[in-house]
Amino acid sequence: MKKLLLPALLACAVATATPVASVSAQTVCPAAPATVAVSGAITSNTTWTSDNIYLLNGFVFVENGAVLTIQPGTIIKGDKASKGALIIRQGGRIEANGTAAQPIVFTSNQPAGSRARGDWGGLILCGRAPVNQAGTPTIEGGVGAIYGGTDPNDNSGTLRYVRIEFPGIAFQPNSEINGLTMGGVGAGTTIDYVQVAYCGDDSFEWFGGTVNAKHLIAIAATDDDFDTDFGFQGKVQYGLVLREPNSADVSGSTAFESDNDAAGSALTPRTAPIFSNITAILPNPIGVTANFTRSMHLRRNTSISIFNSVLTGWPQGLTLDGSAVQANATGGTLVLKNNVMAGMGNPYTQQSGGTFDVQGFWLNSGNTTLPASSDLGLNADNFRVTGTCSNAPCVPDLALPAGSVLNTGASFADAKLADTFFEKTGTFRGAFGGTTNWAAGWSNFNPQTTCYNRPGVTLAAKPASEQVQGLSVAPNPTAGAALLSFTLQRADVATVRVADALGRQVAVIEAGRLSAGPQQLALPSSLKNGVYIATVTTNEVSQTVRFVVAK
Repeated sequence: MKKLLLPALLACAVATATPVASVSAQTVCPAAPATVAVSGAITSNTTWTSDNIYLLNGFVFVENGAVLTIQPGTIIKGDKASKGALIIRQGGRIEANGTAAQPIVFTSNQPAGSRARGDWGGLILCGRAPVNQAGTPTIEGGVGAIYGGTDPNDNSGTLRYVRIEFPGIAFQPNSEINGLTMGGVGAGTTIDYVQVAYCGDDSFEWFGGTVNAKHLIAIAATDDDFDTDFGFQGKVQYGLVLREPNSADVSGSTAFESDNDAAGSALTPRTAPIFSNITAILPNPIGVTANFTRSMHLRRNTSISIFNSVLTGWPQGLTLDGSAVQANATGGTLVLKNNVMAGMGNPYTQQSGGTFDVQGFWLNSGNTTLPASSDLGLNADNFRVTGTCSNAPCVPDLALPAGSVLNTGASFADAKLADTFFEKTGTFRGAFGGTTNWAAGWSNFNPQTTCYNRPGVTLAAKPASEQVQGLSVAPNPTAGAALLSFTLQRADVATVRVADALGRQVAVIEAGRLSAGPQQLALPSSLKNGVYIATVTTNEVSQTVRFVVAK
């Protein structure tokens, strides 16, 4: 609805927002209850319920023909000693349908404060969609599961509102279990609102397949964030990458790593995924650890395409590695359009010799390069790996400020984005536009401190907040126009919803990001006689006030 923010705030001195110290999301963690131990094979339809906590002992397989259903709010822990992992075999299915209020959590079985990357294996999906390797290859990680086939619409189930925390184990050299590994997963599978946090290898890796995904979060991985291989041809929209500057892999850590296969062959299907609206941030200073290499390492004959995205902070930006990849860029199968790189030490590089003009390819495709991360105009909160922890469950303020260069520049005109899968979101580049924060409510940017010892409780306790003070309406009762007044202790994004006495929403005021200090918003003057409730919601708190319209 139309914004009803007054042209000016109260003529008072506006206080400067002060940083909020990081605090534990849980102050008291009860003793862990008995867990339901799971091991071996699941061979028949099984349901895991939120009134239990489940422990994966070693490799747990969902076999062909079996469906594992996981209720919203269920906690599943991976055993550290046996390196627990959950593997969905070909023909098996997982139905993990969480909600924003009750996400499903896979996490470490170690106590809060003692968790680490690689505490357990991770989640592996093996499907029957096409890959470019001969026969039915075995998925990496040493679990002995095969993947690949001829059904592009194969269905391995659903992952929705799911968190995967502290996974990632290198069982063998160059054969790791990632946070979420997808081998030959088909387009009948649903992947939406999935977060991988503190993974000991890649956050998300696709080995062939056709599965699509939206709303992916990769936090503080060791190796790569989005790794695509062996003919992956799916589509991904809305992804957030936030790295920890001192944690990277000796192999070189990237936001995007993409190969057709290890040999760089021309085998088909060609690795040709399409990504749009990705935000990838390595907080400065650049090169805190030398193991961070490139934000985009495109190599070995890949035909990946990336649109409407922003990447910042890596020592190198775009690397087109090898003549085959450079030929794909020239020929139009590898497309990079309407993206932004900022604060890269060396924005354009090539590997394996040659004289290809990487800079010209980038700039001639509607992409932008900025000297510093600060040129993006993002909130400082975007660069804090664990957020401010002033809100539950410790989610940074990811709203896009009005002055950011990312508010404009996106385009969905390219034929690769014509598919109805892609939401034509307007002109913003990156994962978040305006005041929208799709990460809020279900994700967790500080799982180290979260207590997972209470069945069904997968969101951190919300600390008491004094953020909104002095909430009032004047005049009250009102014969028409009225002002909603309050004071913000810290700068924040605010939305006001007005409901009638029956709870029906009658108006929304998108106030946007407000400075700290006193605020006044105009309430709708067209309200009919009656009793109304105005609710002010920020990233920290919601507060309500009642008012009466009597004309």
